[in-house]
Amino acid sequence: MLRRRQLLHPPPSARAYSAAVAAAELKSLLQGPIPTRHLLQIHGRVFRVGAHQDDLIATRLIGHNAGIFPFNAAIRVLADSGSSAAAFSVFRTLKRRSISPNAFTFSFLLKACFFQSSHGLETRQVHAQIFKHGLEEDPPLCNGLLSAYAKGADDLSNAQKLFEGMPERRIAVSVWSCLIRGLAQGDRPVEALSLFLRMREERLSPEDDTMVAVLSACSKIQDIEIWIELLLSSRRPADADDPIDIILIYLCGKLGEIERSRVIFDAVVQRSGRRTRMSIILWNCMISACAQNSRPAQAVDLFHRLVSSPDHPKANHVTMASILPAIAEIGDLELGRWAHRFMEADSRRQGVLRSNSILATAFVDMFCKCGSPEEARKIFGGIASKDAICFNAMMALQLFAEMREMGVRPNGSSFVALLSACNHAGWPEAEHYACYVDLLARSGRIEDAAAVVEAAAAAEQNEQVLGAILSGCLVHGRVEQAMEGGRKLVEEGPEIAAGYVMLSNACAAGGRWEEVAGVRGLMVQRGLRKEPACSWITLGGVTREFHVGCLDWMEFHIVQEIWKACELV
Repeated sequence: MLRRRQLLHPPPSARAYSAAVAAAELKSLLQGPIPTRHLLQIHGRVFRVGAHQDDLIATRLIGHNAGIFPFNAAIRVLADSGSSAAAFSVFRTLKRRSISPNAFTFSFLLKACFFQSSHGLETRQVHAQIFKHGLEEDPPLCNGLLSAYAKGADDLSNAQKLFEGMPERRIAVSVWSCLIRGLAQGDRPVEALSLFLRMREERLSPEDDTMVAVLSACSKIQDIEIWIELLLSSRRPADADDPIDIILIYLCGKLGEIERSRVIFDAVVQRSGRRTRMSIILWNCMISACAQNSRPAQAVDLFHRLVSSPDHPKANHVTMASILPAIAEIGDLELGRWAHRFMEADSRRQGVLRSNSILATAFVDMFCKCGSPEEARKIFGGIASKDAICFNAMMALQLFAEMREMGVRPNGSSFVALLSACNHAGWPEAEHYACYVDLLARSGRIEDAAAVVEAAAAAEQNEQVLGAILSGCLVHGRVEQAMEGGRKLVEEGPEIAAGYVMLSNACAAGGRWEEVAGVRGLMVQRGLRKEPACSWITLGGVTREFHVGCLDWMEFHIVQEIWKACELV
């Protein structure tokens, strides 16, 4: 009988017993009058022991601070839920009752400003109230105010004025980060980078969010070479964690100077030895630079180095999104599956493909290009919120219909994908003309392709469109038309090496070798060089890269022997 009772009514665990005792003590403490200082301590303990959901404790706590406390609680809940208008309505009620707001009140109101369409006006009104109540020197409140101002490009001037007048900004790294992020988002990249350099002069260590904002600014700047020289002159070579190196790697990669990026990257890794706080951003920049500049084998090799050593930082979702285009370019399905398993093996990333549409889209694109539409469709179906980019990654006619049914508006890339599949689309742009012309020219309908080019506006007659018809002419033996198209391509883009190569190929197809030599000589004279063709193969987890005309790789003699043996058969 006793045993049955124990099974039906087991004794509470030690943790539950401790929580019950703590709740009983709090109820007792909250019965009598309590000084404000002690009330704050009790309030903190309520949350620490998880007793804030106890109705009696919550009621007594509110009763001891019937002034500002319930209003702040209401404003906070409304701000967190995006009900900005209701939050400001509660604030107006507070004012009518002559209750004095505190720093927490304005902090919650500033959060509500983020959800307002005219948030600039509300932010300025809150700023005026903060000044009126003498709280303009409260550092956390100033940070929140600066964040609210920096959210909109129209209020960046107010953000900068506030920043310059803030006390103790030397130690408030988040203040710098907020303004840099605001300038970067407001299409003022030069000011964002200048502020970052000023922050560095103050010997402040940037946060990860700061570096993300700085790299966002770098993606928008012009005169990249000038900025590279400026940043090189301000480097601290002895500093293993100098964030300037990350920016240099990104900018050099943007220029296509991968060797230059790699020299900086290797030097930083060698100096730092062990992992550093921001080193994952460093690795992500280098992997992304290789992937975006047709160096997929290098990107995969870097990724393998990153994940195979415990001394290196842990790969994050940005790392995965950066490596997937490289895997797609190589076309290695097994490597893509391994990357998928690697991501899902980390408990921190479980379910991320449902919520992170950018990463999920990268996986969809990779599986499609690696020849596994079934796996791509499985990931595509699990994305919680699909946008046009998601649909573009796995575009087909039935998906296009589904996209329209769900109310997702197709963009230019959507129609490029459709043109590749079905020969027609919506309002054409340069990419659509190029796809359509390529479709006609490769099928031998050169006159029809030429008619499309002639009908296109001047803006649409770019190197892609002209190159498409030229390739079709070469495939179908229309040498004279190919040469004419090649000359026009060189005239349209004298700085593009591909035009010279195609003109040279057209001349070679017609047996005009002197003209071939002339075109090649003109390329040398103008300092133009076409990137050599490249292919990849992955064996035993190692990706090997083959460039046209390059015999400088260790297994070449093995391939050469096999090739000779095949010739004898």
